[in-house]
Amino acid sequence: MSPASVPAKRQEPMFDRFLHSQVAGSMVLIAFAVAALVWANSPWADQYFALAKTKLGFSWSELSYKHSLAHWIKDGLMAIFFFVVGLEIKREVVVGELSSFRRAALPVTAALGGAITPAVIYLAINAGGDGIRGWGIPMATDIAFALGVLALFGSRVPIGLKVFLTALAIADDMLAVLVIAFFYTATINFVALGMAALFLLLIIGASWLGIRSMWIYILLMLGVWGSMEASGVHATVAGVLIALVIPVRAMIEPREFLSVSNRNLDLLQRSELTRESMLKDRGQREALEDMYVAAEDMIPPGIAFEHQLHPVQSFLILPLFALFSAGVAFTAEKFDAFPGPISVGIILGLIVGKQVGITLFSWLAIRSGYADMPKGVSWTQIWGVSALAGIGFTMSIFIDELAFVDPLQIDEAKIGIFVASLASGILGYLLLRKFLPKTDVSH
Repeated sequence: MSPASVPAKRQEPMFDRFLHSQVAGSMVLIAFAVAALVWANSPWADQYFALAKTKLGFSWSELSYKHSLAHWIKDGLMAIFFFVVGLEIKREVVVGELSSFRRAALPVTAALGGAITPAVIYLAINAGGDGIRGWGIPMATDIAFALGVLALFGSRVPIGLKVFLTALAIADDMLAVLVIAFFYTATINFVALGMAALFLLLIIGASWLGIRSMWIYILLMLGVWGSMEASGVHATVAGVLIALVIPVRAMIEPREFLSVSNRNLDLLQRSELTRESMLKDRGQREALEDMYVAAEDMIPPGIAFEHQLHPVQSFLILPLFALFSAGVAFTAEKFDAFPGPISVGIILGLIVGKQVGITLFSWLAIRSGYADMPKGVSWTQIWGVSALAGIGFTMSIFIDELAFVDPLQIDEAKIGIFVASLASGILGYLLLRKFLPKTDVSH
């Protein structure tokens, strides 16, 4: 089941690879979001909106299954984004910063505060109004942008602060997925939901039986996605569910891997191994295949998928999502309506709610004694990171388009998200610039 093995030449720690890919991806994301805004307000705006509405799909006899390009990106490609999010969550829960109560206590509690407080602020402003369904929008944190800003400070950032923000954002993603699944689902088709569960069980069974054909797993994953699409639960949740059944531990014991590798390596060392010899020597080919399979089984499928899909997510899926979601045409009508209750709720929720919720709940967790302050981290730095968490963008826009149907409400919310995310990024940068150590703390 494992994807192709990760090349051995990569020496940097996995956390650093993850961080760097998020940082690079955030730059591309900004470029595509700006391009969307410029395009939507240019003389070619009609072509932009027409392209987003272009129907794609297939027709066979009387059967037709077609959706707009924007729909395929948001319900199709974004399922891959949520699959990677699910893998990150599972990795952290099984072997990472969320793997024990003591380690998870601070970031999970902080994430709860950073989700609940913005939602309460939004609900207080929009109580009884048409915008009430948007309460989930200010709950989210965009991990790529938040880590991108933090990375600007390089080695001045204590590793404990990097880990805190990453774990906080992943816990935040977990909450966002639950909100989408339970609160932004109109009706549920339980037969289709049962089919999704059946496909998930088949994936587990195929993995348990040691089936290696990737096509079988791809077909089963498509089955989960199609069933979720038909169930009424948003199809992107399929990505998280699939991730939860993908192993993030090695498929074989290290002792078995070393035994297979040493036995076959010894055989190859005793034979006349050249670049051509294996064409004639079946024993050499079998030894190499045994080593290759053992190496594949030693690399956890979840880690391999996460590594391979991060570039796809960062440099293709999220930029396309930004291109077809961030395009807001600024008209006089929209400026007249701004700021309205929806945008004010989002702006205050992301800027004020995130700072108050994360800082307060972190203080409560540490004060109560069931969590520890990360080594080398101060309260002022936690405050700076809580401001960065107000960068909602990707997940906030995603929830916005689930919450509202009226284009004016969707666009008002997007404007609020843009304003709040920009302000949070600038404020977080200024706070961290003031409160981070002035010198390298990496050694």
